[in-house]
Amino acid sequence: MRLHPHEHVQRHISAGWWTDDTIDGLFRARVAERPGALAVADPPNKPDLMEGPVRRLTWADLDREVDRTACALLEAGIGRDDVVAVQLPNSVELVVTFLAAVRIGAILTPFPVQYRQYELTQLGGLAGVKAYVTDAGRAETARTLHVPTLRAVLAWGEELPAAGGPPERLQAHLETAGADPNDCVTICWTSGTEATPKGVPRCHYDWLAVGWTCAEAPGLTADDVVLNPFPMVNMAGIGGVLMPWLRTGFTLVQHHPFDLPGYLGQIAAEGVTYTLAPPALLTMLLQRPEMLTGLGTLTRIGSGSAPLPPSMVRGWQDKHGISIINFFGSNEGIALLSDPVTMPDPEDRARFFPRPDAPGTTWPGTLGGTRVKLVDSAGNQATTGELRISGPTVFAGYLPGTATADPFDEDGYLITGDVFELVGDRYLRYVDRTADLIIRGGVNISPAELEALLTGHPAVAEVAVVGYPDDVMGERVCAVVVPREPVTLDDLTGFLRQAGIASYKLPERLELADALPKNALGKVLKRDLREGLGG
Repeated sequence: MRLHPHEHVQRHISAGWWTDDTIDGLFRARVAERPGALAVADPPNKPDLMEGPVRRLTWADLDREVDRTACALLEAGIGRDDVVAVQLPNSVELVVTFLAAVRIGAILTPFPVQYRQYELTQLGGLAGVKAYVTDAGRAETARTLHVPTLRAVLAWGEELPAAGGPPERLQAHLETAGADPNDCVTICWTSGTEATPKGVPRCHYDWLAVGWTCAEAPGLTADDVVLNPFPMVNMAGIGGVLMPWLRTGFTLVQHHPFDLPGYLGQIAAEGVTYTLAPPALLTMLLQRPEMLTGLGTLTRIGSGSAPLPPSMVRGWQDKHGISIINFFGSNEGIALLSDPVTMPDPEDRARFFPRPDAPGTTWPGTLGGTRVKLVDSAGNQATTGELRISGPTVFAGYLPGTATADPFDEDGYLITGDVFELVGDRYLRYVDRTADLIIRGGVNISPAELEALLTGHPAVAEVAVVGYPDDVMGERVCAVVVPREPVTLDDLTGFLRQAGIASYKLPERLELADALPKNALGKVLKRDLREGLGG
């Protein structure tokens, strides 16, 4: 399934932002260069997450495992452009599944491990999932899903990593299937202001453009050891870690779920040189220097999903010699970052992002191919307004049937829903987001989805879901309810659990109200609600 129109492809190829590389091509190149080097390592707590031993695979070992899994997918009837769902914790098996699906030309749709029947049925149906890859513990749930297109469930520890079929079949498939950099390789999911998550198809061109920037900004090389704490289901885990890994050949160390002592222990034990962390965590650790012993190999950290405190970025640099790279991204294609080479002042790096198309500037990776404009509420270009972007990291459009509006304006720029301010002629400053999202621990939660479900509770007359500030998670979820009858937080969370919703979306606070504040058109004034909660 090709994603971008021909003229779009030719424009980025002629500018040098897109090449003929593919994900499998990069992987094979790393295998050839570094066959005996350590490629990927499991988290030490893997036995608590899924069946199977803790594993550490070289590039050559990984390549053989990818071939075996690709054979198993072919044996299950999966081929080019078929959609394969994967639900696994960060592990060697998740990396193998990703690469095996890409190798045979299938399309991978990764689901967070927290997803249950509600989300899996909904998104599996929207994507037309044909096969589902998971671990033995989750396979039973997968086999009960009512997804009409689903034909096979493959579980690590059971069907995988069986040989799956003769290697000759894989070779024959590869000789006829072919691979184009414009082929769709993933469908990730983003929670916006609509109740139904939107599917975000991505091709090789897209992912490799993102990976180029995310590798170059922190200066990653094959000598690095990178600890990944973010689930490999969207931009942070795939674009920020997996694609740079394929581009450079560093050692990838997996972590899951986030556990601070375990995370710090892995940094020390593995000699980690680069990792990612949310800003609230970095602020807390800066205030607890006694927790940072044994981290002498760490030289830089990527952070984002919320504005970075300038004092935090300067503190890490001045006290520990560790540079913080400031990321601002989205599944759809926003890819802004502030790196220590082009923006050496740590406080500037916290406050501002580069304006990618500023005249006479050079930025990491493909960032220089991005074009931006700021549009005010009247639709005019302004110095403060909604960010709109066009460039090699921007997706081609949402999966059909998952979005109600065109995400692009009349000039073909992505309408981001985020408000920025132009500072001078070189920098952008984030102001606020226009979309009604809650970002809890770097994960987007759609209030509309929760409101649609909670409205079905017999004790709820009206409900609004908003975020409130939290020092560790950034935001947590609060339900503001106008009740018909007495209702408790446990009543609401139990109701949502019965619907099979993921636990990280559950409200952690309940506020009862006589009425919800509304404007003259009847729209709930969520800003008023957030201010009342202290946010």
